[in-house]
Amino acid sequence: MAATLDLRTEIREFLRSRRARIAPETAGLPAYGGRRRVEGLRREEVALLAGVSVEYYVRIERGNLAGTSQGVLDALATALQLNEAERDHLVHLARQSGAPGGRPHDEPPTTARPALQEVLDAITGAPALIRNGRHDVLAMNHLCRALYSPVLADPRRPANTARFVYLHPSEAKAFFVDYDQAARNAAAMLRMEVGRNPHDEELLALVGELSAGSASFRQQWASRDVRVHGYGSKHVNHPVVGRLDLNFESMDLPTEPGLQMNVYTATAGGPTADKLALLASWASQETPAAGKSLGSVAPTPR
Repeated sequence: MAATLDLRTEIREFLRSRRARIAPETAGLPAYGGRRRVEGLRREEVALLAGVSVEYYVRIERGNLAGTSQGVLDALATALQLNEAERDHLVHLARQSGAPGGRPHDEPPTTARPALQEVLDAITGAPALIRNGRHDVLAMNHLCRALYSPVLADPRRPANTARFVYLHPSEAKAFFVDYDQAARNAAAMLRMEVGRNPHDEELLALVGELSAGSASFRQQWASRDVRVHGYGSKHVNHPVVGRLDLNFESMDLPTEPGLQMNVYTATAGGPTADKLALLASWASQETPAAGKSLGSVAPTPR
């Protein structure tokens, strides 16, 4: 993949994909005639719903968002029934279109400050990690290294969860209980990051690598879906302690733009809490002297 993204194509295909999923009747419009030539809304119907001229919307959908006001963006988002992540993605694309050569941006960090590692290490009862928008895992606490041991089995550093999901599907399907959802989320979050930083060469190289190596990624990428990683649940099958049903919170770090901290917790007194305690005990016994590392874990009977 080239080191830059064609923003006009990105805008055009995103808007087309969003209007294609909306039936006229769900938008409060009459569906005149027989079979429609296009799936979903027509461009003139989007223009009507957004309160702009057809000519203006056609110009926008051809990839020209430069100079589009926030009011028009909001109207388009409402007409296309965009969710919060999709609205943010549309705004990111508009901002990137606003300056010749793309809007200046900061490269996502590739390391975490030592003080951040100290913060992670102070969290002893829950797995915690720090990652960037490319899904590079830059720092983890001891319990998270134990939890993510299947991901860390890949010797490439930094570990990358999207690469694990799509380029090591057998291992990923064994680890993630909801593998299909994990795969959709990974692609959608990378698409979101591309909207923020369309000139990030390492990000585009990762997308190219995943596209070349995974038909599943190519299919998900073509959906144009986007997603933010705020909070939710994660279900994994750990090779040592078995199934873990975890809650997670993903928090942006204001002092480190582009980095997020993820913390995984379990309901107190539940079976996963007991298994996390067992995992912590197991991890504390794993030492280099034993000839094993947390990045290469062999399943043990349970």
